[in-house]
Amino acid sequence: MASPYKHGVYISEAPTSLIAPIEGTAGLQVIIGTAPVNMLAEPEEAVNKPLLVYSYKEAVGAVGYSSDFEKYTLCESISANFQVVNTAPLVLINVLDPAKHSTDMPETEVDVIDGIAQVQQIGILVNKLNVKNGDTAMKLDKDYTVLFNNDGTMNIILLDGGAGDGAASLTVSGKLLDASKVTDADIVGGVDIATEKETGMEVIRQIYPKLAMTPGILLAPRFSRSAVVAAAIQAKTKEINGVFKAVCIVDIDSTETGAQKYTGVKQTKERQAVNDPNTYAVWPFAKAGDVVYSGSTLAGALTAYTDAVNNDIPNVSPSNKTLSISAACLPDGTEVILDQDQANTINSFGVATFLNVNGFRLWGNNTAAYPGNSDPKDRWFSVRRFLTWAGNTFILTYFQKVDSPANRRLIESIVDSENIRGHSFVARGVCARYEITFLEDENPTTDLMNGKITFHQYITPFPPAEHIQDIIEFDPYALTSALFG
Repeated sequence: MASPYKHGVYISEAPTSLIAPIEGTAGLQVIIGTAPVNMLAEPEEAVNKPLLVYSYKEAVGAVGYSSDFEKYTLCESISANFQVVNTAPLVLINVLDPAKHSTDMPETEVDVIDGIAQVQQIGILVNKLNVKNGDTAMKLDKDYTVLFNNDGTMNIILLDGGAGDGAASLTVSGKLLDASKVTDADIVGGVDIATEKETGMEVIRQIYPKLAMTPGILLAPRFSRSAVVAAAIQAKTKEINGVFKAVCIVDIDSTETGAQKYTGVKQTKERQAVNDPNTYAVWPFAKAGDVVYSGSTLAGALTAYTDAVNNDIPNVSPSNKTLSISAACLPDGTEVILDQDQANTINSFGVATFLNVNGFRLWGNNTAAYPGNSDPKDRWFSVRRFLTWAGNTFILTYFQKVDSPANRRLIESIVDSENIRGHSFVARGVCARYEITFLEDENPTTDLMNGKITFHQYITPFPPAEHIQDIIEFDPYALTSALFG
């Protein structure tokens, strides 16, 4: 063990810094899931709260980090957004509660090597950890400190002069955070009648009041393959705080209980009841090297990135945008090899997938409402998102006008401001039309007397050019022209 006394010149190495992520809020991702909060000094501060993070370091500091994405789904989103796609910010909602989701850690003897004892158990709760040197109980920060490894295991570092100084082995016991105890009900959440405490998806309500940001994309990676969670998250896209809307991205089940071949995607989607216009469904998973990510996680990160590089305006589809992945796969890592015809079949079910055409890319423009609903405003994911964003933006922009005198000056200020903004969208090719009007026949005297004024807005985003056709014809007359002039 190195001496704590320093005399001389020393160096240390820091982990390689990540490139600063591209930021955008039109596609603000809200991710509900599980995280190894046992790594935090105060785990309870990261349970059922909306945590806004702008960097990998902030995210790890907020909820901890482990590479076991099956157990810790928030870590999957942290990795996908900051290490694969490189976009920010995120709102993380962890439902893994040490007070509820824990199990006993059996007493274990661990060897001490150079003053450090590595405990191979994952999920150790520091405040419940018991460490002994023989029969002598040891105290945290007096006799030892702890340091978590990237895989979730823990190092117990003995302090000079402490009760464990010089020990060859230690006995440890306590409590383990147990992600397997998290149920669909924990993700869906609820409100405690006695305390009015909100959990799970109910915490989404707190995002705007606390963070002054409106949710853009709701995700529950891996958990959304459950019909219960899928139904709940689809419902949560509507009337957030009574006024805002969002979209959600869900996983179509690709485990052994779902569709492990593309031909089973339609039936699995229907069994999950994934059919809302505000929903983008993805099948299957994908991997970068040996690291497996859920389809919804990658699609959410890529959608947010696409918005950010397009002036934070969600009019561009994330479909046919490349991803740094090496294969489409099932959750166990088994590769799924799709050609364009098979991928298009999946798209025809209202489900997106991953296609390798000179590099892997997300493939699919339809919302989950398709093919049952072919209305352009509900069918196309980019159109649906733009209309949702436009509505949220209108609310946020003109909320300051509420309770002002309902006179012509107020009406003209809203019409003029919105149309100036709309004209810029049309000029930039964002929309075919973006215009607001105030019509007499939509504002009867009874409404005006009751303080209600109604505007009528026409918004026409361009749909994606999903089908590009080229007609090739053989021209026999060109032979004559070429040979004889």
